[in-house]
Amino acid sequence: QVQLVESGGGLVQTGGSLRLSCTVLGKLIFSTKAVAWHRQAPGKERRWVATISSDGSTDYVDSVKGRFTISRDNAKSTVYLQMDSLKPEDTGVYYCTTVRIWGQGTQVTVSS
Repeated sequence: QVQLVESGGGLVQTGGSLRLSCTVLGKLIFSTKAVAWHRQAPGKERRWVATISSDGSTDYVDSVKGRFTISRDNAKSTVYLQMDSLKPEDTGVYYCTTVRIWGQGTQVTVSS
């Protein structure tokens, strides 16, 4: 059984930084899978934020380009989301996903 465990969320002021981690547990050839981060703001639908492919190529929603960086460490079966220059509109629960499996989410709150 495959599980995704997110961590690294918290409360930060506008302009601050956080680094989220997503560790994949279980039988999965992690290095061959793309992994994505999504977020869900209060009262809104879950929206895609960023993806990293198995070859390391990355893609981002326009609103986070230049501020967020997604990366992966295949030896640790972990994907990271470095978030800089955070804004209040980045507030939400951040989820990682791969092979249609989702983690439990980690809360990010950016105060103004």
